Amino acid sequence: MNAKVVASKCLGGEANTGGKMVAPRRNIAAAITLLFVSPLVAEYLLGDLPLTLLPAMIVLAPAYGGAALLIRETARRAGRGWPTMLLLGAAYTLIAEGLATQSLFNHDYMRMHMHLLDHAYIPALGIGAWWTLFMFNLHTFWSMGVSIALVEALFPSDDEVPWLGWIGDSVVVIVFVLGTAANFSMNLTRNQFIAAHAQLVSVAALSVLLIVAAFLLPARRLPKADDRAVPGPWITGAMTFVLGLGVMYTPPRWGWATVGTLLVIDVFFLAAVTFFSRQAQWSALHTLSLAAGGAAAYGVHAFTQKPLLGGLVAMRVSNAVLFAVAVWSIWLGVRRVIRCQTGY
Repeated sequence: MNAKVVASKCLGGEANTGGKMVAPRRNIAAAITLLFVSPLVAEYLLGDLPLTLLPAMIVLAPAYGGAALLIRETARRAGRGWPTMLLLGAAYTLIAEGLATQSLFNHDYMRMHMHLLDHAYIPALGIGAWWTLFMFNLHTFWSMGVSIALVEALFPSDDEVPWLGWIGDSVVVIVFVLGTAANFSMNLTRNQFIAAHAQLVSVAALSVLLIVAAFLLPARRLPKADDRAVPGPWITGAMTFVLGLGVMYTPPRWGWATVGTLLVIDVFFLAAVTFFSRQAQWSALHTLSLAAGGAAAYGVHAFTQKPLLGGLVAMRVSNAVLFAVAVWSIWLGVRRVIRCQTGY
């Protein structure tokens, strides 16, 4: 395949050969990769679960991976990009933590006596402002955003087109629903907790509003701004790494000060990415750098987190293995993106 054809595919997942447009091919490998990368990032790279508990992927892959794949496929099929995917990720946060696990309302989630809702507690809503905002950060930016960006970098020639057909997407919907139902059942058995009816209805309504909002955004991409200077991928990646550590290490005991800090970090990150991504020099390497910085922040934080399950030695070995795999995946993604952009 010559460089011109490769470059054409990298721009839109299609190749124009001899004046005849070739339809994008299905990419089952990319879909399966995302199905497993999302839970690996969300639970294992974060440091919540060690690799000795990999069998939990039977439930986690459909729940996390099914959601990430469904979000990515829905947005790309509609010709939309990251704003839509992030809003859908926020909707997933409410579905996962408000309806499936109901951790947003449970004062003793998983019976671990962690008092997650005590920090900046809002009695009228029965939620902790810190925990709710923290979950929005973890699921929207990491579980969904980082995972999707990493896998799209591994398959750069198909990064803006659907990977599956309608049959495949229908299967993904079923997988996600079954995974979420299994997650709900397991948490109900473990916690013996059901949130108030008003809380469940409110979360369901808000998740629907976020999904609708995701598709009310303009589908047409804004034209690139003037060719202003854009920080290199190393800088954007380092920025994301520092901001990610800020999210992970800001003490929840600060209460509303923690909530304010997280909001400042979120607004700064979204504003900076929105501004720079509109510049002509913004590239797929920059997008990958954001995912790389986020993944690195997770990996570093995992080494300082007290294991929730399993022994300390097993957890630290798991942390090291997963961090190494993350670095290798980022390096492979960089190579593939550069090759896709240059045709060599």
